[in-house]
Amino acid sequence: MRAAGFVLVGGRSSRMGQDKALLPWRDSTLVQGIAAKVLAVAGNVALVGRPHFPDAPMLDCVPDLRPGFGPLSGLEAALASGRGDINLIVSCDLPLLDTEWLRHLLNEASSLEKKCLISEDSEGRYHPLCAVYRSDCLSVITQALDSGCLRLMDVVEQFGGARLKMSWPLWNVNTPEDWEQCREAANAR
Repeated sequence: MRAAGFVLVGGRSSRMGQDKALLPWRDSTLVQGIAAKVLAVAGNVALVGRPHFPDAPMLDCVPDLRPGFGPLSGLEAALASGRGDINLIVSCDLPLLDTEWLRHLLNEASSLEKKCLISEDSEGRYHPLCAVYRSDCLSVITQALDSGCLRLMDVVEQFGGARLKMSWPLWNVNTPEDWEQCREAANAR
């Protein structure tokens, strides 16, 4: 089974006030750090959402097929690219994401019969953008977008997607306050 890795970078970052993907993280940026983790696990990586990404010109980019339709549109573009039978999809705003978790998630997904496997953190939050989707999810995603359904968790429920429980909270950074808390948590490790 071919695996493909994708990092979603198409959001507007309106609550952050600046592009989340370009926030400085350790020795690079959020997008570069996440892309390196996905590459290490899937063996390949493409950014989804912008045809050219200024901070990572060496990375392959897959443009959204429906710009402005949110993360479900990014998922559609990733699956429509036909790069993998199973597709590791990660948003760019998960700085504390662990490479070993991604490896575990991909390995578990490849042995399940489910169409998708999403992460569930220790606080019970679902993370459909830290997940693995089979390529045959594409038709359901396209139908949802065509009908105006943009909520990713609604589509995951249609798939009967499985969840894989993490033993720690998974933070995504959407606001400057989230960003500050995440940096403090990283420094405390």
